[in-house]
Amino acid sequence: MKKTILFCGLITISCVGFGQNNSSVTNEPIQKTAFQTSIGWIPQIDVRSDVAIVYGTNDRKGETFEQRVKSWRDRGYQTAFMTGIAWGSYYDYFLGKWDGKNHLGIGQVTQKGDTIFHGRNMPYVVPVQSFIDYIKTAVVKRVIDAGIINIFLEEPEFWARSGYSQPFKDEWQKYYGFPWRPQDASAENTYLSSKLKYQLFYNAIKQVSNYAKAYGKSKGKNVKVYIATHSLVNYSSWQIVSPEASLATLPSIDGYIAQVWTGTSREPTYYNGLEKERVFENAFLEYGSMVSMTAPTGRKLFFLTDPVEDWPRNWVDYKQNYQATFTAELLFPMVNSYEVMPWPERIYTHPYKLANSDSSVLIPKYYSTQMQVMINVLNDMPLSPNKVSGINGIGVLMSNSLMFQRFPTHNGFEDPQFSNFYGQTLPLLKRGIPVQTVHMENLAYSNTLKNIKVLVMSYSNMKPNSPQVHQYIANWVKQGGVLIYCGRDNDPYQSVMEWWDTKGNKYTAPSQHLFKLLNIDTADNKNGYKVGKGRVYVVRQNPKEFVLQANNDDNYVKLVKRAYEKDAHAGKISYKNSLYLERGPYDIVSVMNENADSKPYMIKGPVIDLFDPQLPILAQKMVPPGEQSLLYDLNRVVNKKQPKVLASASRIYDEQIQADGYSFIAKSPINTANSMRILLPAQPTNTKITDSSGKIIIDVKSLWDVGTHTLYLGFDNSPDGIKVNLKW
Repeated sequence: MKKTILFCGLITISCVGFGQNNSSVTNEPIQKTAFQTSIGWIPQIDVRSDVAIVYGTNDRKGETFEQRVKSWRDRGYQTAFMTGIAWGSYYDYFLGKWDGKNHLGIGQVTQKGDTIFHGRNMPYVVPVQSFIDYIKTAVVKRVIDAGIINIFLEEPEFWARSGYSQPFKDEWQKYYGFPWRPQDASAENTYLSSKLKYQLFYNAIKQVSNYAKAYGKSKGKNVKVYIATHSLVNYSSWQIVSPEASLATLPSIDGYIAQVWTGTSREPTYYNGLEKERVFENAFLEYGSMVSMTAPTGRKLFFLTDPVEDWPRNWVDYKQNYQATFTAELLFPMVNSYEVMPWPERIYTHPYKLANSDSSVLIPKYYSTQMQVMINVLNDMPLSPNKVSGINGIGVLMSNSLMFQRFPTHNGFEDPQFSNFYGQTLPLLKRGIPVQTVHMENLAYSNTLKNIKVLVMSYSNMKPNSPQVHQYIANWVKQGGVLIYCGRDNDPYQSVMEWWDTKGNKYTAPSQHLFKLLNIDTADNKNGYKVGKGRVYVVRQNPKEFVLQANNDDNYVKLVKRAYEKDAHAGKISYKNSLYLERGPYDIVSVMNENADSKPYMIKGPVIDLFDPQLPILAQKMVPPGEQSLLYDLNRVVNKKQPKVLASASRIYDEQIQADGYSFIAKSPINTANSMRILLPAQPTNTKITDSSGKIIIDVKSLWDVGTHTLYLGFDNSPDGIKVNLKW
């Protein structure tokens, strides 16, 4: 069901063009793109990102961890490190070699008494102190001693269905001061159990990251620590508890990796009464939730997507869904650092099935070429002040407590496929509104609600972590914000032991505290309540009702439209079936289906189609519903007289521009085919292409496009470099 080994990213510096590997402003090495790998360098996986993230400290047969690191450095890569913080190949710890004690008993255990394993002798852990000490002294110390200063702690995950082991019971007693209670017995026990799971990994990461900073400092090194994590949307959907947003308050945490890929985004959702995969829409909401979690805090954020996924599919399926998630990540112009893939060894050297066939083959050339083009787009992708087309001022409130109510079911209250969240978001997104998510944990930051005109919230699937949350919301409304509260407030978690019903508070539902601050009486069921300069609407429906039933979201959508146009006076809402963003020379568009508008989206050229491995020049591009497109607009080339590689399935180095010529070296993994589109001031009269030994390459595809002054070249790639020399 879930990714077994995952991904990461790196320190961000504003993007520069193809071939450059230092910041023109700081002269520091650029760490804009990265990939993670568990093996040493081999030519088949020489992806040419800025950073190779070496996974795990385990020594392999004939190769130590330090030798793995050196193999990538020898090929010109910066190196970083990643390891699991809830699981990993920590056999010396689990099996007793580290301290003479067997620690398999610290695994997460279900009600049936089963330990949840990530692999053989590799349990998901309850992060007890001995495990934390092991990670610090046996893993982090060794990594820093190897000269690595960027450390990624991956997937702090506690399964919601676990919580029955003795170590967890012991931690419960220490944290709450009273004996453990089984979470299946009541909603309150489930809530308390989830809060403890959350806190245990928060404490583990705090300790490990503090140690990494301190030990690095003792060595004269500025160590940075990042968290590689699934989105709050996915963890809530998959019934996993993790610290998520609270880690941004730790001084020892420098940022996050947004672990979003086909495997997370293809989780089926309900919309218009139909349950099915909606990969683009889900990915957009996942990436968006990571942005809302980090943006107000100033922490770094890196986006990941994966050209394949864990479950065996076929190459056509991988390509289609890769394009969907890739497009979604590019629609956030405030992020331009990426992990371009996890596990290139899996992608380039592992056979997968062809569509409609039982035969398995290595990655087809058409896909590896397209993939390398897309990776080099990420190397080039700029930040942008532009916004996605549509209304950008509508937000949906989220909280870490979304993870606390997912398992098990109590009193018959169910939330199929996390539909209370999707009921608030999909009806808007499907109509072309790039709805934003807003993290409750960040409301103390003034920028969190700065650009939000209408805020939708519900306590059907989450609860407020403090009364201050309501004070921030109330103040925002009084200053002119429009709040839409959706919920029947009848789920069994309304009365759990929390701040609103303890220590003198006697509210039977947390929303009652919010409504009191807003000075509204929802019993009179008014059509909206004037509060200061703002307005409040209370809809006594759970949001899941908007999507679990067909044609049941019209009233909700009409209310949002009224709130935005008439109450917030923010302009007109027009519905559409697409999201579009102009980002430097790139056009990024997704056209959604399940919409009354079934027209394709038209983009006028000339453009280069970057999802086509042949990089054709198109006079126009038509994108039908259910598809995405990534284009290079030739009209937005800044200097049309200067030679430039516009798109390439290789990374470009050592560019040389002369009055009558242009040369460069192209590098990419072996066994892949290059495809490139080059802007030139004139048609070349001489094209010379040689390998690293100087041997002339004969098998070259070449085509000149008169109208755009671009040259297409195609030839086999090499990690050692292919030199292209053009004269005119």
